[in-house]
Amino acid sequence: MAALRAAKQALRRAVKGRVAALSDEEKRRQSLVVSQKLFRHPKYVSCKRIAVFLSMHDEVHTEEILRDAFKWGKSCFIPRYERSCSHMDMLQLTSLQDMETLPLTSWNIRQPAEDDNSREEALAAGGLDLILMPGLGFDKMGKRLGRGKGYYDTYLERCIRHPKGKPYTIALAFKEQLCQEIPVDDNDVNIDEVLYEDDE
Repeated sequence: MAALRAAKQALRRAVKGRVAALSDEEKRRQSLVVSQKLFRHPKYVSCKRIAVFLSMHDEVHTEEILRDAFKWGKSCFIPRYERSCSHMDMLQLTSLQDMETLPLTSWNIRQPAEDDNSREEALAAGGLDLILMPGLGFDKMGKRLGRGKGYYDTYLERCIRHPKGKPYTIALAFKEQLCQEIPVDDNDVNIDEVLYEDDE
């Protein structure tokens, strides 16, 4: 376990370094390419209920994706992380304006306040069709290197137990986040697909 943890930490540092070297303009450019690929993806086109992460500065920007999802009348859910443990809920977001009113966490991510009980949790009702996955690194086999807190792995375990079953998972990545191979353990849930700018 210690060796695995060390390998993951070393890889996190390497990927963070590669992403940190990208200009804001390059991040925006790749984000747009990835978003356009997503908009053409059959799983996105057909999904009614989608979970979208609100991006941090070192992640593919997701605001365009939220704008598009609202335009097509999809139900959008965003994460609310609990700092004290690896629990996360996916709560409904009603509009981009709604997003702008959300409080900022210490990680500088907007999320519904802890005492905000007015929003539907995705698994309390109809489940999810598609989850867009953040992460630090990915390989082409669908292995994912998260930030080490286990929020998404734990949430996917809950999804698997939901009557609707596990939603399709798509990771959004800068090409600098792709790794040859990612070391994983039994708790790491593979993702179905990684979208990034390749040389199509």
